[in-house]
Amino acid sequence: MTQSGRQTELLRQPYMKLKLAEYAHIAEIIGAFAVVISLIYVGAQVNDSASAVRAASANDVNVALQSWYLEIGTDQQTSELFYKALTSEEALSNEEEFQFLMMLHGAFLAFQNSYLQAEEGTIDAELREAITAAIVGIKQLPGMRRYWRQRKSYLHSGFADYVDQLLEQDIEVSVDIYRSPNAEPSPDRE
Repeated sequence: MTQSGRQTELLRQPYMKLKLAEYAHIAEIIGAFAVVISLIYVGAQVNDSASAVRAASANDVNVALQSWYLEIGTDQQTSELFYKALTSEEALSNEEEFQFLMMLHGAFLAFQNSYLQAEEGTIDAELREAITAAIVGIKQLPGMRRYWRQRKSYLHSGFADYVDQLLEQDIEVSVDIYRSPNAEPSPDRE
């Protein structure tokens, strides 16, 4: 190679290095934008996933109680036993009382599930309140009081405290369905 050829080659090399460095900077900038866009996309996916989990959880809570209500309400023998045990001042036979306690405990496990999910933020507190309103509706009934004395310790302590607060509220809720057919109608239903 001649002297002028070498000089030309030397002139090209720094130019090539500068060009490659520029390309590297451009690639770094593009890579940074790609990372930011990826993070935005992942954040949107996580948000969508969290919303889907909340919706599924709310549905699961509702379906559990719906199944319980349908099971109690569609079987005449079960309905009669549940009604009798819930409204009776006296405990029934050991077998009937056991069956009643298990039925009501099934509902309370669903209530507890809604409470715990609301505490975690998986379902909203308004849904929990709507679901557990059934507890307030039966709080004065003898069977409920018997159940609570016997089964409270089998539940999550935070949920048990929550139910105790519901039971202590000075709210009279008329649930006419549990009234004796010979009883007078409640004042708010006249």
